[in-house]
Amino acid sequence: MSCRCDLERHACRLVALTGGPSAGKTAVLEVVRRHFCQHVAVLPEAASIIFGGGFPRGDDPVSLRAAQRAIYAVQRELERRAVESGEVAVALCDRGTLDGLAYWPGGASEFFSEIGSTEAEELARYDAVIHLHTPGAAGYSNDNPLRIESASDALVLDRKVADVWSRHPHRVEIESAASFLDKLRLAIAAVRDVVPACCREHAVPELDG
Repeated sequence: MSCRCDLERHACRLVALTGGPSAGKTAVLEVVRRHFCQHVAVLPEAASIIFGGGFPRGDDPVSLRAAQRAIYAVQRELERRAVESGEVAVALCDRGTLDGLAYWPGGASEFFSEIGSTEAEELARYDAVIHLHTPGAAGYSNDNPLRIESASDALVLDRKVADVWSRHPHRVEIESAASFLDKLRLAIAAVRDVVPACCREHAVPELDG
């Protein structure tokens, strides 16, 4: 998909698409990937890269800390590549670096000490945050083989994720709807709001028809 923009290089803006498990992030990212132009990049989820590649997974504090440090490092490099390439105007990230705090087994000060950063620095990385809320038990899906949370655990994580991003100045929250298409329309509208004007005109047949 192409657009009218003829710039050879772009100053890349990072946008975090976040939320609890089964919130619909994958569906939103797939629509963006299929229908938006080459100036809007979709970055993969660092956790899926880590766990899908065989990183040891456990629920003890040592394992949880190791996993989140690894996820943070991969997330930063994915974002750095997008920014330094100069090829895209917006990189839509499957979660952001602050998500790790919601999964961290200790306090916030320990988390930031371990990753060598601060809350202010991590918030400032992203121009905008789009939070898709996890549905209740009736709408919860566990068809992702890397998803281990129960429906109740997912709702707890969703609240934690919302809390860690609550101080971002440009945050959009999208609640679950009776129809997932309604939720998807709101999410795509939020994405269109943060991409350059020349990248907003691409039709999404399943939503715009």
